[in-house]
Amino acid sequence: MGAPRESTLTETRSDEKLQRPRMWRVLLHNDDYTTQDFVVWVLESIFHKSHAEAFAIMMSVHQSGLGVAGVFTHEVAETKMKATLRLAEQHEHPLLVTMEPEPEPESI
Repeated sequence: MGAPRESTLTETRSDEKLQRPRMWRVLLHNDDYTTQDFVVWVLESIFHKSHAEAFAIMMSVHQSGLGVAGVFTHEVAETKMKATLRLAEQHEHPLLVTMEPEPEPESI
């Protein structure tokens, strides 16, 4: 009997690139009843913005009717949106918060 043959195990490597998850914008909508202080507080507490950044976003909401609170994965955006809506309801503010997908980056 001859010596056992060595066998080589090879793994095939996929050339697939990992795709980044689609990102979502959480949007705050202006209304005539929710106070500016409440919007700033929400941006600081739920979205972890600095006071200056929260104030700037609030002013954008106030002046243009819409402001981006942040951009997150779908699950995180949904969680932050629901937390904001819950807080607004608890404080009797009609603050509208929605989310929309970020535009897809153009391929090079």
